[in-house]
Amino acid sequence: MTDEATTRPRKLTFRQRLALHPLARVGPGLITGVADDDPSGIATYSQAGAQFGLDMLWTMPVAYPLMSAVQSMCARLGRVTGRGLAANIKTQFPPLVLRGLVLLLLVANTLNIAADIAAMGEASELVTRIDRHVATLLFAVITLLLQVLVPYHRYVKVLKWLTLSLFAYALVLLTIHVPWGEVLRRTAWPHFRIDAASATMVVAIFGTTISPYLFFWQASEEVEELGGAKPLIRNGAAARPELSRIAWDTWSGMLYSNLTSYFIILATALTLGAAGVTQIETAAQAARALTPLAGHLATLLFATGILGVGLIGVPVLAGSGAYALAEVMGWKEGLERKATDARGFYGVIAVSVLAALAIQYSPVNPMRALFWSAVINGVVAVPLLVVVILLVSNRKVMGDFTARAPIRWLGWATVALMAAAAGAMVVPLL
Repeated sequence: MTDEATTRPRKLTFRQRLALHPLARVGPGLITGVADDDPSGIATYSQAGAQFGLDMLWTMPVAYPLMSAVQSMCARLGRVTGRGLAANIKTQFPPLVLRGLVLLLLVANTLNIAADIAAMGEASELVTRIDRHVATLLFAVITLLLQVLVPYHRYVKVLKWLTLSLFAYALVLLTIHVPWGEVLRRTAWPHFRIDAASATMVVAIFGTTISPYLFFWQASEEVEELGGAKPLIRNGAAARPELSRIAWDTWSGMLYSNLTSYFIILATALTLGAAGVTQIETAAQAARALTPLAGHLATLLFATGILGVGLIGVPVLAGSGAYALAEVMGWKEGLERKATDARGFYGVIAVSVLAALAIQYSPVNPMRALFWSAVINGVVAVPLLVVVILLVSNRKVMGDFTARAPIRWLGWATVALMAAAAGAMVVPLL
């Protein structure tokens, strides 16, 4: 006779059910995608919607395959070689190339962090009424402590659940009327003149969507995901499922990010743009301006989204710079390590966040700092993309797992686009 207790399915604990949730099984692609919609990115997309209405929606369908191809190459590089992007550059290019790229990356990241935590402080003031400077300090300390004190395998779970905050921007659309027929027509066939203002906005959108810090982050996080496993170049048997997982994770993560950016442009176009509010400098300003147009709920949702993605974006910015510099210097690195085992790595994270915090209390305007961050990113992106494509095309680096031709073609298309964007930004400055 079979004992009923032995045949009855064992009830799973809450922790076990959580581990089986699809969100718990996605990889770095999702986190990277959400980090792309950081508060400074939200400000850019909000300005696009406010200034140009529905006529900048086309940028998101165009950007999607390009950003996905670039991030999938970076992910493949990390998983195949077992080394981050900077470590791979170090083996194939002169030291001057690597040091120049990493130095510019660190400066741009610090300025971007400053803009992000300033936006988070403003958004928090909208939601909680806590003074923005106090809130900025709290967010800087929280993000720093999470990275330093919590091991990667636990910290990454926090980041994955924070990605749900992007749904706030889809929910904003439920508070307003959306003429979907007109939206789809203007996405496919926008109405605007090609002039200096529209060219600058296109540059800003693509610059914030395809950013160098995400290249370093995703490659390094694939290395973190390895744990004790061998990289694919030494364990070819695991290649098929792992490369399939990378492709699905990256393209789905970028789709999530891209749709959110689309929703932000759409929401601000139908509210701020339609009401004649055409100048938006910060994400929190966009949230505040929604209240008389779409109600307090829309403002609350918009501000909550800023806080959620900020808690992802700031660690990614600080972490990407730390991975890059640690690989250049040959330091021990990784969010799975204890701070005492990787002092240089965590020191870079701490200095980046604290320097960004100091900017809040200096005469430097965080949004002006963001402008210079965008300029530096635009300059760095072009040579860095060329380096990434050359690395993933090199059999000495990748073995039998070089990137497929269509992905490389999309990569070169991105180089051409970003070169044009960088030129459009830099030439007026000169």
